[in-house]
Amino acid sequence: MKIGVISDTHIADKDEHIPRIILDVFKQMDMVLHAGDMVDLRVIDELRSACPKVIAVAGNMDQEAVKNKYPVKEIVEVSGYKIGLMHGSGAPLNLIDLLKGAFKEDKPDIIVFGHSHKPMNEFIGNVLFFNPGSATDFTAEYNSYGIIELAEEINARIIKI
Repeated sequence: MKIGVISDTHIADKDEHIPRIILDVFKQMDMVLHAGDMVDLRVIDELRSACPKVIAVAGNMDQEAVKNKYPVKEIVEVSGYKIGLMHGSGAPLNLIDLLKGAFKEDKPDIIVFGHSHKPMNEFIGNVLFFNPGSATDFTAEYNSYGIIELAEEINARIIKI
């Protein structure tokens, strides 16, 4: 199972789009996860043009239409793994503690999140905390997205654009 992971696209203008390089890679994925702050629902349409199976959560900067359509937190079970998906909120320094608390009862193998615009691919205990960074934020150190491959083991990587 190959999963494309994206977050913090912040696309609100009709002339803005997800970078073509990401959409081309996502054509090879079985599923795409968007960890919030898409801002506009057009982002989901763009992602679905590359991969029909898109699962998303709303973030703190999303428009009301997005917040009305997508939950703040989602659990995805695939290939024997449980993935928690949540954007995050508040001060980035407290983000990991917030996520640990939000998913405490769910016992996920992976927590995919966004909010900080800083990539993270790190096991804390037995849980992989995975933030793909921002695909489009010009103030980020670099733009990036992620790929998670699920087989006998979890293989996750951040890709710089």
